[in-house]
Amino acid sequence: MSGRLLKKVLQEHEESKQQIHHEEEEEDEESGARSSINPFDLLNEDDEDPEELEIDDETIVEKKNEDADHLSKNKSKKKKKKKKNKETASNVAKPEISLDETLEALGLSANSKQDKVQETKANADSSKKASSSRFFLEIDPKYLNLENELRRVYGSKAMRSFESGTQGGGSSRLGRGGRRGVHHITKTVLISPKENWSRWDRSFSMEFLETKDGNNYFRYTHSASYEQAQRAFQAAQAIHDLNGVASVLIHHPYHIESLITMADYFKFVGEHDMAADAIGKCLYGLERAWHPMFTPFQGNCRLDFNHDTNKLFFKTLFTHMRNMDRRGCHRSALEVCKFLLSLDTSDPVGALFCVDYFALRAEEYAWLEQFSEEYRNDNSLWLFPNFSYSLAIARVFLEKMESSSSSEATHIDTSKSSSLDLMKQALKLHPTVLRKLVDKVPLKDQVWTKILKHSYFRSGESKIMSLDHLINIYVERNYLIWRLPDVQKLLRSAADLVIESLEQDGTEAESWLCVRKEAFSAENNQYSHLSTHDFSDSMPTLPPDNLQNFVANPRMVGGDQMGEGGGQQQAPPPPPRDLANRHALAVLMESILPWAHYGDEGDDAHHQPDNNG
Repeated sequence: MSGRLLKKVLQEHEESKQQIHHEEEEEDEESGARSSINPFDLLNEDDEDPEELEIDDETIVEKKNEDADHLSKNKSKKKKKKKKNKETASNVAKPEISLDETLEALGLSANSKQDKVQETKANADSSKKASSSRFFLEIDPKYLNLENELRRVYGSKAMRSFESGTQGGGSSRLGRGGRRGVHHITKTVLISPKENWSRWDRSFSMEFLETKDGNNYFRYTHSASYEQAQRAFQAAQAIHDLNGVASVLIHHPYHIESLITMADYFKFVGEHDMAADAIGKCLYGLERAWHPMFTPFQGNCRLDFNHDTNKLFFKTLFTHMRNMDRRGCHRSALEVCKFLLSLDTSDPVGALFCVDYFALRAEEYAWLEQFSEEYRNDNSLWLFPNFSYSLAIARVFLEKMESSSSSEATHIDTSKSSSLDLMKQALKLHPTVLRKLVDKVPLKDQVWTKILKHSYFRSGESKIMSLDHLINIYVERNYLIWRLPDVQKLLRSAADLVIESLEQDGTEAESWLCVRKEAFSAENNQYSHLSTHDFSDSMPTLPPDNLQNFVANPRMVGGDQMGEGGGQQQAPPPPPRDLANRHALAVLMESILPWAHYGDEGDDAHHQPDNNG
């Protein structure tokens, strides 16, 4: 505590004593006048306000004579003066409180500064530990907006001309709900809503569950109207009625499952813009339902995937990320990928196998290295096929950046392994990746044929089911990066050195095989639910005839479903679809749609083709 402030407190303390002593002397001189006052009127003196005293005195004036009136006014003035002095004294200090107690109440004890510094250091250390584990997953909202990156890539002028050309031709028939009036659309972070979108109907919301380990846990909840829409959707799904699904959106424009179903349909017919528009409406509704405490961009909010109501948010975000990748917005896709990883650390949708690809495409090489060092997982990230190769590629470009800026006396970090060493390590750990890359990229140079003849790179399977699954996902997701000449040159040099090293030490191959078996066991494949197709850039389409077979409205297929009076009869559920003599790709695409039905296990006997003639 400073000397000036201490002197001021002591001076005010002495003035309050003198003022109260002077007040007591005035009360002794006027004790004769107080004898005529009713003592019961003074019981509530401390609880009354000055305004209430004035009102009571005015009532007494109307009932008493002039002498009593004069005495009552003097009483009121003295009471006001006394109460004012008491309030002043109480605001300054109380005479019963000692100096030490006063300093303690002000938090200015002799050891308070030291204690405060120690407490601040402890809080800083704890907050530093809590934030260091998640700060690399903090999302920058300005990169989440797809349109912002499109403007950076193509320029604002090109974007304005594109928006003016598509503004009138946007999808206005999906989920508009028949509302043609102009209404205000609230801006959101994840998506830029369009003016023709319906007003947010508040059919679902988000509730706060708990706080655990510094993270806040939330869950989506559905209203009664949303549950009603869900039942209508399931009824349309049961009879394979796509028009019934679309009719749900007329009355419930933000029913998530209906929007996702329509997005899948538009994707299969080649209407990718309308598919992205449907996913955008999902994100708009899901963000509008956020809880006030839900601040996911700081990396401390969790949505447990085990809650069924949360699963659609993960699915929608993952689809939105793929749409961003299709439009070349890899920086925005990286932010969405970080968002998915921060929501649930168990990574239920496989965002961990996309983050390296988007980081490389967005040229976030230093961030990728930092992420691989600090992200917590059961295994070290460099053991995964995608990170073992992507870290080597990231180091290539970082070395180029360091060499180009060496003229500016930039210090080159020699503590980290070189790109060549990292690539050699990746090839020794996952040699089967090389053959798959040669076939997928493709790499047609004759030198690759010679390299693949070596026994270490000859096989395309590791005989470990979980590892082969991850390798297939990596090659399908990242093969485009291997078309860069610098990356191919690094791979070729590393492969030659690996062959030379293996010929010198015959036991090295067995050592790396033990590492693979220990890191990836067939009994613990936590990513077996991931489909390789979800990480592919290909956009499958179906012939119109095959598409019509599983999306046609049953009420429009035949006229025998209408009664004589024009009333519609209840149509029985259609039988399971026959798979005989059908195109394999058509069946695969058909099975993805939620209303596709091929019969239960108990129906196999009834729908099994007769092979005996």
